[in-house]
Amino acid sequence: MIRSLARRTFILASALALGLPPAIAQSADDTALERLRMPPGFTAELWARVDNPRAMTLGAPGRLYVGSRAGHVTAVPFDPVTMKAGEAVKIARGLNMPVGVAWRKGDLYVSSLDRIVKLPAIDDRLAAPPKPVVVNDRFPKDTAHGWKFIAFGPDDRLYVPVGAPCNICDRDRDGYANIMRMNADGSGLETYARGVRNSVGFDWHPKTGEMWFSDNGRDWMGDDTPPCELNRVSKPGQHFGYPYCHGGDIADPEFGQGRSCADYVAPAWKLGAHVAPLGIRFYTGSQFPDEYRGALFVAEHGSWNRRERDGYRVMVARLEGNRVVSYTPFIEGFLGRNDAVFGRPADVQVLPDGTLLVSDDASNAIYRIRWNGTRQAAADR
Repeated sequence: MIRSLARRTFILASALALGLPPAIAQSADDTALERLRMPPGFTAELWARVDNPRAMTLGAPGRLYVGSRAGHVTAVPFDPVTMKAGEAVKIARGLNMPVGVAWRKGDLYVSSLDRIVKLPAIDDRLAAPPKPVVVNDRFPKDTAHGWKFIAFGPDDRLYVPVGAPCNICDRDRDGYANIMRMNADGSGLETYARGVRNSVGFDWHPKTGEMWFSDNGRDWMGDDTPPCELNRVSKPGQHFGYPYCHGGDIADPEFGQGRSCADYVAPAWKLGAHVAPLGIRFYTGSQFPDEYRGALFVAEHGSWNRRERDGYRVMVARLEGNRVVSYTPFIEGFLGRNDAVFGRPADVQVLPDGTLLVSDDASNAIYRIRWNGTRQAAADR
């Protein structure tokens, strides 16, 4: 009992250091696996144990890389045929909230608060990883919303969000609350989208090539407002409202005076308030039933300041063209009775065989979701 108490105390202290509320921290050592609920025909397995897993990216065949808020980056080698994961290996330490990871031509790019670094030729150097090389160090040093999801787009440029350094404020429109992009060597840094409070996940539509991104809504306007958002970028330079307008039609009580919400791009879909959408991915595999082709999976990390918790699930948005027509739960069970938290989904990633990985930074786990049903059963639903 003493050993168990000591372990829980350590986990509580670690979780609080990462910004988790006490109620979440106390249950962070429990696995959510046995509680997960999915549509009929789907099963989940514990694929890998990783310390504080956040964003994920695939490298060369048999390599998955995982960022964290805890200062390290992890590699998970896996069999390219069976997809069975090997032992996780930490390949970088001592970085400042290296949440974002992006792989390009053998190099791993990592976000580290005020800079982007890369680990050259990492795929074959897991046992003796190279030192990080600075690619660009021109980003703000603010901790608030400073951690960054990153990814290379269809144009081979690296996209880097810069969150607002506050809950609600109007600061340097070129320096904060936007999504930026740059060349792989760090040159050509420019603003791609404005009025984005805090995006921690984006992906590109497999047919149109348009960027879709999640955005976390502001706090302290009540339990049910404003909504978090799922957004679509139809052209560079668009403004998505922050800090003047939220959810497409809610003027901010402080900064919205004299502004019209019609001047900004409305969300493609309004999510629940405070559900904290993080990683999103279009499903490009074929292992799941046909109805999931082109659907968008969204990891809702879960609320921290709502009287009744919300989020803590993986959702699926189905599209017709560039329009969202439904938004429904895909994986539930991370949130139990009496607001007990057993896990917090942070990102989703499609494996080469079409199965889906889900990172859970509260349970230090990555789950693999597989379809085991029949095509006819899927068609009958």
